[in-house]
Amino acid sequence: MPIIVNLDVMMAKRKISLGELADRVGITPANLSILKTGKAKAIRFSTLEAICRELSCQPQDILEYVEDSLPKP
Repeated sequence: MPIIVNLDVMMAKRKISLGELADRVGITPANLSILKTGKAKAIRFSTLEAICRELSCQPQDILEYVEDSLPKP
């Protein structure tokens, strides 16, 4: 998948647990875990904004685009 989620890296840098961030952002720990592991198919801008606010970061600190190296059929 060409979108890499670096939420775990930012959480470690800010020394914040998944449960604490989920509480601050206002989403369930299960949904935040899905996002953190890169299994989410989408994210609301309001959720991204809240995460960035709580982690004092920019969206590019959390989401990264990596071009797919596999040729398309």
